[in-house]
Amino acid sequence: MATTNPTDPNKIRLTGENSFIRLTDLSGDTQTTRSSHWRVLWSPGGAGHVLFLQSELTDDQVKIYSDNIALARWLQDEIESLLYPDFADQSMPIIDAEFGKKGDPTTFWTETITSDEDEIAMTWHDFMEPYMLVVPAGSATGRPHGVYSCFIPARKAQLTINGDVASGKVVTDRRGDKDSSSACLAWSETWVRP
Repeated sequence: MATTNPTDPNKIRLTGENSFIRLTDLSGDTQTTRSSHWRVLWSPGGAGHVLFLQSELTDDQVKIYSDNIALARWLQDEIESLLYPDFADQSMPIIDAEFGKKGDPTTFWTETITSDEDEIAMTWHDFMEPYMLVVPAGSATGRPHGVYSCFIPARKAQLTINGDVASGKVVTDRRGDKDSSSACLAWSETWVRP
């Protein structure tokens, strides 16, 4: 009888959440908002929260909010440099912020980010069937990492800054054989690397 190894041989780099909202204009050609919200339970940069945000509401400038600057810089270097290099510029300031959450992932979920100057709300609703994203380490071109995550895609999402609503729409698509979208809760997310 063959035995299988019940453990992943790679090193764990972080575990937590990395939910996102990406909105495009009505033509579907131009991205109007890109946000990457991290809730990290464990990493070499510590635990905490980071929001990377670029939107027409920020005049297309990148803003980074966090309650742990070491975590924000580690994420820029380790992961965002591969996912979206615009978020990886270490010369950008980190804005100190408090993070909150509310909701139920069967109806709606809201993440709030509050700094001295901004109040941001990210809300997902009209959810599709959850699925497990599985990307083995080294399987994606140019990326050494592997990632395992429970994706809960939403057909609808809204991002606001100080009450102003970001324009654009969620785009639905397929990821492998699963229905997905450009706005997903990504929970129980673990990144590994050889």
